[in-house]
Amino acid sequence: MYQFRECHLVYNVNVCILQIIFKRIYRISNRIRPPNKGQSMSQEEKLPKILIVEDDERLARLTQEYLIRNGLEVGVEPDGNRAIRRIIAEQPDMVLLDVMLPGADGLTICREVRPHYHQPILMLTARTEDMDQVLGLEMGADDYVAKPVQPRVLLARIRALLRRTDKAPEDEVAQRIEFDDLVIDNGGRSVTLNNELVDFTSAEYDLLWLLASNAGRILSREDIFERLRGIEYDGQDRSIDVRISRIRPKIGDDPENPKRIKTVRSKGYLFVKETNGI
Repeated sequence: MYQFRECHLVYNVNVCILQIIFKRIYRISNRIRPPNKGQSMSQEEKLPKILIVEDDERLARLTQEYLIRNGLEVGVEPDGNRAIRRIIAEQPDMVLLDVMLPGADGLTICREVRPHYHQPILMLTARTEDMDQVLGLEMGADDYVAKPVQPRVLLARIRALLRRTDKAPEDEVAQRIEFDDLVIDNGGRSVTLNNELVDFTSAEYDLLWLLASNAGRILSREDIFERLRGIEYDGQDRSIDVRISRIRPKIGDDPENPKRIKTVRSKGYLFVKETNGI
């Protein structure tokens, strides 16, 4: 009789423990599960919207499902020409863009939408096509990943780019930096030169702000990669160099003989505080 009661007590305790575990799992899943269509959300709770531009139907579907499971709202567009119209009209929080597409290719899409779209563009390139990576950055892409890519690596890159654009201005030491006729306003993420607004991609602005807010200090490529992309520098990636070459003429710096953003051989880049008039 006592043995039966003891077993019954152990059974009840185990059942209670399981109930607690399942309740916790249920609460956690509810927190990360996208809301029902009829459920209203506040502005702060809205899921980041990603547009995948990819003509490989199976790859696009698998990527979409994976990102949705990880708390993102994801749309898919297989056609390059339609993608241009959708990106400009829908203004997603981020675009995941393949290079090889029917209609317009990824490089063309990047070039066409950049004047009208200022959110991050993450390009997917073939592992051996370095030129695609360089051209993509020159056309205004913020970052790139080589195919094939592990889903968790892709998700990490996406989240890093979203964090960059969502970063609260008050997290920064200063909100406005002035160097002669160059004014960088971090509150509005804007750059003016001689009182004229200069167009910057999100990645170009982030790099400029990083260098300018550390004016007088040499930043190595390792420092820049870690702070902007959250990954280690592999010693070969040229994306930072490409961006620097695009930033220099935009801030009135001479690409052939730069006085504002200097390349310090074997060390990195230096944003010069005083240029004595460029």
